[in-house]
Amino acid sequence: MSAEDFREVYERHVGHVVSGDMKAALADMVQENLATVFDGVTVPRAAVDGFEIKDVRAEGDLGIGETVYATPDGVIGLRSIWELRDGQWKAARLENFPATGTSA
Repeated sequence: MSAEDFREVYERHVGHVVSGDMKAALADMVQENLATVFDGVTVPRAAVDGFEIKDVRAEGDLGIGETVYATPDGVIGLRSIWELRDGQWKAARLENFPATGTSA
């Protein structure tokens, strides 16, 4: 799959997060990683007030997406690292990055 394919998948995933559809967002993730992927990471837990996709890129066999979410509890910078699994992009790891706001 190409970088353009990853961008489409990532933007759809962000849409799930923004709308609060956590079931669909979780379906985009590597299922065996769900038990630990959220450890120590701050993520939106419901629909968000605003968002801005900061970066979407492919690096070798990985896809990396970075989005800033504005939530009622504050601003969250969230980076997800995606892997190709059986021909589909799946989020495998999450980490936070410093963020100060959104323009969306």
